[in-house]
Amino acid sequence: MNIIDFIIGFTLMNAMPHYVLGIWKRRMLSAFGFGNTQNILYGLLNFFISIGLYLYQYGIDHLLSNGIYLGALTMLIIYFITSKMLFNVFNKKPN
Repeated sequence: MNIIDFIIGFTLMNAMPHYVLGIWKRRMLSAFGFGNTQNILYGLLNFFISIGLYLYQYGIDHLLSNGIYLGALTMLIIYFITSKMLFNVFNKKPN
């Protein structure tokens, strides 16, 4: 492991809480400040940094054969796609 591997993992995992909390309208400090939009953008920035560094370091072929990174990346993409729907489902007011 080297420092770039650490940054790849750090930014991938850091993307999820910022993106999800931004969608769910919860406050969390990001590099862009407080706020929903700032956290969503910071989460996406972390995602693109992680995937960009990974592809630069190892290439697309290695991405498809690295189960740990591919699993974490898949989970993050699922959260990107479903977080707004899950927010609406779990934050309904009782009738």
